[in-house]
Amino acid sequence: MLKSQAYQQAARSQIIAAVANCYYAIAALESQLSLSRATAENWRQSVGVMRDLKLAGRVNEAAVVQSEAQYYGILANITDLEASLTRTNNTMSLLLNVMPQRWNINPDATLSAPAGLTGEIPMRQLAARPDVYAAERDLAVAYYSTNSARAAFYPGLNITASGGFTNLVGGLVTNPGKWFIDLAGSLVAPLFSRGANISRLEAAKAQQKMALNNFEYTLLSAAGEVSDAMMVYEKSVEKESQLKLQTEALTKSVDYTTILLRESAGTSYLEVLTAQTSLLSSQMGEISCRQLQAQAVINLYQALGGGR
Repeated sequence: MLKSQAYQQAARSQIIAAVANCYYAIAALESQLSLSRATAENWRQSVGVMRDLKLAGRVNEAAVVQSEAQYYGILANITDLEASLTRTNNTMSLLLNVMPQRWNINPDATLSAPAGLTGEIPMRQLAARPDVYAAERDLAVAYYSTNSARAAFYPGLNITASGGFTNLVGGLVTNPGKWFIDLAGSLVAPLFSRGANISRLEAAKAQQKMALNNFEYTLLSAAGEVSDAMMVYEKSVEKESQLKLQTEALTKSVDYTTILLRESAGTSYLEVLTAQTSLLSSQMGEISCRQLQAQAVINLYQALGGGR
């Protein structure tokens, strides 16, 4: 019964995690789509600038067609993002058992790990996991079986505080003479069946060892999942902070190279295109890091048993 409840909790946490993953995936896709559309508009204007510069004799046809290729590339990427967004919205609808629809989710939605889950996590918190709980129950049953096998070595008699004896159902033995005759047989019986009892004990010990090994493996695997989720979260936070600095620098680079290209021959169109491409990549990377952080928190939620 308890194991069944644990697995019901596991199924519930999987559904919650799936919905949460869809939610933050939609937020990331919406953010990437918004960024890509804004970038496409900027690159469309860049194509016009390149054409004007060509007419002025500042750049050649190669600069124009390469800027056009960059523009069409981002338009193609937008169609991929739109398709992914539709699929993810449909998945979200299916999980919530409603008709397919586009969900209104804030593109800037983020999910941070609770303060208590970013440091060290006590091993005992893994007990909420259904697989760890099941392995723990199996281990308890195996130890019980071992004790039952050991009990078979002893006759089924109980000693009373008054110096008498009772049988297994608690009845007082009233015929001492006959009882001693019967007692001799009952005491010897376990000796004759000792081989079978030893076999039972050895089998129980083997089962106990297997249960212990399984519990150890399950516990260590669970700890590994928790550690992985914590590591991914911490590293993605660290990476996002670096990408923010990169984005700031690349934004300035795009501005500077564009000004230089328009006002003098101090830079080439290739430098402008490279700076624009690098900026978009850095901005997309920031969005991916935020989604990765959300996924790590959700994975940590599952790795710790999915709550209560």
